[in-house]
Amino acid sequence: MKLDVLLGLQWGDEGKGKIVDYLAPKYNMVARFQGGPNAGHTLEFDGFKHVLHQIPSGIFRENIENVIGNGVVLDPVVLKREILALDKFQLDLTKNFFVSKKAALILPTHKLLDAAYENAKGDLKIGSTLKGIGPTYQDKIGRMGLRVGDILSDKFKDRYHSIKEQHLSILAYYKHDTSLLDEMEGEFYAALDFLKQFNLVDSEYQVNEALKSGKTVLAEGAQGSLLDIDFGSYPFVTSSNTMAAGACTGLGVAPANIGEVFGIFKAYCTRVGSGPFPTELSDEVGEMMRKEGREFGATTGRPRRCGWIDLPALKYVITINGVTQLFMMKADVLNIFKEIKACVAYKLSDGSVTDKLSFETLYEDIEPIYEVLPGWNCSLDNISDFNKLPQELTNYVSYLEKHLEVPIKIVSIGPDRTQTIIR
Repeated sequence: MKLDVLLGLQWGDEGKGKIVDYLAPKYNMVARFQGGPNAGHTLEFDGFKHVLHQIPSGIFRENIENVIGNGVVLDPVVLKREILALDKFQLDLTKNFFVSKKAALILPTHKLLDAAYENAKGDLKIGSTLKGIGPTYQDKIGRMGLRVGDILSDKFKDRYHSIKEQHLSILAYYKHDTSLLDEMEGEFYAALDFLKQFNLVDSEYQVNEALKSGKTVLAEGAQGSLLDIDFGSYPFVTSSNTMAAGACTGLGVAPANIGEVFGIFKAYCTRVGSGPFPTELSDEVGEMMRKEGREFGATTGRPRRCGWIDLPALKYVITINGVTQLFMMKADVLNIFKEIKACVAYKLSDGSVTDKLSFETLYEDIEPIYEVLPGWNCSLDNISDFNKLPQELTNYVSYLEKHLEVPIKIVSIGPDRTQTIIR
């Protein structure tokens, strides 16, 4: 078997949690391969609404193995809180939840460093979630980090204190408040003890053995492709590879073993935090989108910036990821508009026009060039058949497929599992 990959194609918040939960019955395993508690995957079903930050979104399906891979940075405090919040669902996580021993640990001082670095940027803040993600990846690359498997060692505390002292010297330089560190450490050590009751594994063996034995595996990405550390809107990006290639390094799977690549996008665009956003609407239309789509960050609660769909950016990440199927989310948010716009190119500061997301477009003031389409301007409630959708919506889907050259296989018209239309 080959491993399928599910990715967000914009700046995150595309609806990955809902789709993983929806697709999960087709898979024997769901595995997270990058990111950490900066993710917020929202699932709604049976009247419940639940947000997962680190646990894979297949956790509500009892027959599915859920794996946190080596490419993830793990906050044990947040993980403990997440697991306890699942108690009401009566899930036995000791049976179907696995954590890679090679996943990097977020330490209390990583969170303090995150805040110190962000504060030092002043007006150039990138909009960090302040979860300690960046400093943890820095230590991982600097070969001084701690990993989940290290908590089983008798020398763990010695290694922790050595890294802590280095962090404290940096925090002293930034004159950053460390008064809460003792309290944070108490929570940290309690969470580590809690973590030890679960399955800590060499997940690369588990994933590859599952594939070899014919099991189906879905790799779940976090954030979005336009936040990729290499190909996103740098420096306003996350600290990991959010592309399909990240599934190879974040799970230990060979490129030849990648199967379908599912790309998820909203019928419009949103972004949290700072950074370029060519189609952003800073007017009443953008505010209408925000209210209709309940566009507030699942992790931070911050209001999301909203705008029309950006086709050059989508085409760019579709190419880099090798996307084979597209899933369009939140079509229902556009119900309120009589007309819809789609950005098809950019006008650069020198007057030239391009349909490519080039290096220059990340740093110049660019003007989006739009095409206007008629909206459907009606409710989509109680529709379960694609052919019964308003003609204007099916035309919009066809229009996007023509530009993106990849089939749109799912159209989501609401947050619940049932509000998912398969083509």
